[in-house]
Amino acid sequence: MPTSTRPGYHRTMTTPPYRADIVGSFLRPTAVKAARTRHAAGDLDDAGLREAEDAAVADLVQKEAAAGLRVATDGEFRRSWWHFDFFGFLDGVDIVELDHGIQFQGVQTKPRGVEVAGPIRFDPRHPFLEHFRALKDITERTSSATVKFTIPSPTVLDFRLEPGHIDASAYDGRDAIVDDLVQAYRDAIAAFYDAGARYLQLDDTAWAYLCSEAELAKAAARGIAVDGIAERYADILNRVLAGKPDDLTVTTHVCRGNFRSTWISSGGYEPVAEQLLDVVQYDGYFLEYDSDRAGGFEPLRFLPRGQKTVVLGLVTTKTGELENPDDIKRRIDEASAFAPLEQLALSPQCGFASTEEGNVLTEQQQWAKVRSVVQIAADVWG
Repeated sequence: MPTSTRPGYHRTMTTPPYRADIVGSFLRPTAVKAARTRHAAGDLDDAGLREAEDAAVADLVQKEAAAGLRVATDGEFRRSWWHFDFFGFLDGVDIVELDHGIQFQGVQTKPRGVEVAGPIRFDPRHPFLEHFRALKDITERTSSATVKFTIPSPTVLDFRLEPGHIDASAYDGRDAIVDDLVQAYRDAIAAFYDAGARYLQLDDTAWAYLCSEAELAKAAARGIAVDGIAERYADILNRVLAGKPDDLTVTTHVCRGNFRSTWISSGGYEPVAEQLLDVVQYDGYFLEYDSDRAGGFEPLRFLPRGQKTVVLGLVTTKTGELENPDDIKRRIDEASAFAPLEQLALSPQCGFASTEEGNVLTEQQQWAKVRSVVQIAADVWG
């Protein structure tokens, strides 16, 4: 078990990521589901949908604070998908129907995909900026929490592009989109910062898939050159992060798939650990460690000493059964053999609803998990 004699044990984190943190999404409340259904049917206008979402987000921010969290998210209540909703409002990117969805274990998502139809740009009218402003306003009126906002990583767009889904009149192949994709994300980060964001998270499934031979084979079939791909993605992300303001925390969540409590990828972090943890200049990493599919903690040795934070996702969001706190503390202690305890933190392994369908657990179980994370973090770090 971790003990108070460890160096840095009593050090508090005054900037994010916090000792007890969250990935971001929560199960959609019944009122939000009903409002979105009515809106899709044409029985509720945009203003009515916004009012229902605002009320649900305000309630969520209060619940997050009551659970002991120092961060406030909007639960991604205004989204259908964790990634397509953002990508679809980039200039030059369309969300299109495919003949297949994304294959999880035993279930497939709706048949959607990304298509690059023109020059990729970040539009300052992107609706996610207004979503952030609304969350910031609600939080500042009701809580002292730090606002956290999530968007998908640019590497996800690259990794999910399928053959024939780049308009040849816009770009001559996959490599040709990189400069514009990087600039679009630099513009997005600047726009969120100007709107008041100080804690952003780029959600990323690509890194986890690079740890899986099966997913690498699928990527190669989509026309992706997988040799050297970790170095390529590290370069893309560092170009995006270059010159970001010092008072802006940017983290990433590395996800193995999260749809209706199922998953996609297996494999430990070893194949990408050096590039991801050492080379990429994120401030923190939310890493899934809730199952054997994540491998051991040995890759944490690549975390630069005295820099960056790894947030251990040891509490699963895929089931409602509550973990034994002593088991979680024991695993934190195991991780501290490879990275200093003062550079570690704790969170659920993923969001509770990466898509509007949500995972297979109740809201009561969801909040029990969050409260457990907060209590365990207090026990371990003080």
